[in-house]
Amino acid sequence: MLSEITLARQEDFETVMNLYRAAVGEEGCTWDEDYPDEDDIRGDIGRGALYCARNQGGEIIAAFAIDSDEEVDRLSCWTPDLVPAGEIARLVVGRRWQNQGIARQMLAYAMEELKRRGYRGIHFLVSKTNERALRSYSKFAFEKVGETSLYGHDWYCYEKALYEKDLYENMR
Repeated sequence: MLSEITLARQEDFETVMNLYRAAVGEEGCTWDEDYPDEDDIRGDIGRGALYCARNQGGEIIAAFAIDSDEEVDRLSCWTPDLVPAGEIARLVVGRRWQNQGIARQMLAYAMEELKRRGYRGIHFLVSKTNERALRSYSKFAFEKVGETSLYGHDWYCYEKALYEKDLYENMR
């Protein structure tokens, strides 16, 4: 099971890259041999934005990044009151560790980290064909605020306030 979530270190690069590569071709996965690439991972590590989940034996079993993508941020569907909003990207759980609630644990951790970093909201894109991710995210009552086509794929746009005050204001 999941033991800890920590910032990735340079020495984690190869393991995370292998996790991403192993996910290519899985049902609902939009990644290919060109994305995510080495520059994405090295950039995430360098910015202090890549997190790894480790099992009790210290093995990296999952990863995600806190990202900033100008094209995604410019989408008109996002709620202005939730700015600044952080984007969760490149969430992966190793095949052996899937269907054990790890993605949900990673997402809960990501939301707490975004709060610590001063973000008011969280937003992200989910492939319309990624049923596993859609099930995981539904547990957190994210609001589907739109749909878009970017990077050659169709996406649902999800967001959520990270503070109760923001949740209340968005309901008015």
